[in-house]
Amino acid sequence: MTDVIRVDPVSPDRAALKPAADRLRAGALVAFPTETVYGLGAHAMDPVAVRRVFEAKGRPPHDPLIVHISRIEALNQLVTAIPDAARALAAQFWPGPLTLVLGRATAVPDEVTAGLATVAVRIPSHPVARALLELAGVPVAAPSANLFSRPSPTRASHVLEDLKDRIDVLVDGGATNVGIESTVLDLTGDAPTILRPGAITLEALRKVLPQTVIASPGGRGASASLPSPGMLDKHYSPRVPMTLYEGTGAVDAIVADARLARNRGQRVGILAADEDRRKLGAAGGVEGGPPLKIVAVASADDADGIAARLYGALRELDAAGVDLILARGFPARGGIGLAIQDRLRRAAGNRIAT
Repeated sequence: MTDVIRVDPVSPDRAALKPAADRLRAGALVAFPTETVYGLGAHAMDPVAVRRVFEAKGRPPHDPLIVHISRIEALNQLVTAIPDAARALAAQFWPGPLTLVLGRATAVPDEVTAGLATVAVRIPSHPVARALLELAGVPVAAPSANLFSRPSPTRASHVLEDLKDRIDVLVDGGATNVGIESTVLDLTGDAPTILRPGAITLEALRKVLPQTVIASPGGRGASASLPSPGMLDKHYSPRVPMTLYEGTGAVDAIVADARLARNRGQRVGILAADEDRRKLGAAGGVEGGPPLKIVAVASADDADGIAARLYGALRELDAAGVDLILARGFPARGGIGLAIQDRLRRAAGNRIAT
């Protein structure tokens, strides 16, 4: 049975959080909000607890976890060295949605790192996450608190949909703010390299480290250990098949394909921008066809709004009982738009119409 503890997201009651922190330190699995998505935490230095994370999520062991800490001094037990680049980035972006990949200390269990010589670490900024980490007093390995490959949870209800009775405690701190996972930056190579785009953008990172590059797009489906979470070809996915439509004619193509699918008797879900609704109304013009489900995330120009609403929208479409999802793409014009595009492409399993 999963115990639920509800706290204020801005000023969490530390006394209410203490039982969750105590259980976390003792080896329990505790889901909690961060500014990005809800995480599923385990004592990072306890291999048995970490293995329970993989079991609860159905996550393959070659997909490493991110270790969450409350202060930079905790890095000393996790990494072989803290390079100047890491200190400069931490001063600018920690606490916040930036994960740094550094050389791993031998004390970090293989279960956390997928056996790699590196470890991914960040300091979250969410008040609930910060308080929980401080009370626990241990580093916490925490992937997203969902079944593996599903859209990440941005509300406590999403965690319960996937993991009820699979985990010990859920700390409900309301909706998350950013809505997509942290940027992962590898500092162990020749140049700082973004392995997973997120809210801390390439442009922002280059202001601190001008030589920062981004890894080539595309994921991996093999069983070899991955250098970062979020690099599989198909990830963040709804249960039903999803096609992503990109380019200037995306909405017109969605209308045409939705009408064809509804003529075949299929129930169609559409992920759209607010301003697409009028044009998408034409897709509902099939007499006697199944009802059409349209979920608009935000205006196409509101990248932050899209990011915050994206995973919830995918879950809403799944819950509507549709047979397929047709999703509008959003141009990656820099900033967080690159992360949105990355998540949509992986959610579609690279099933992309252009």
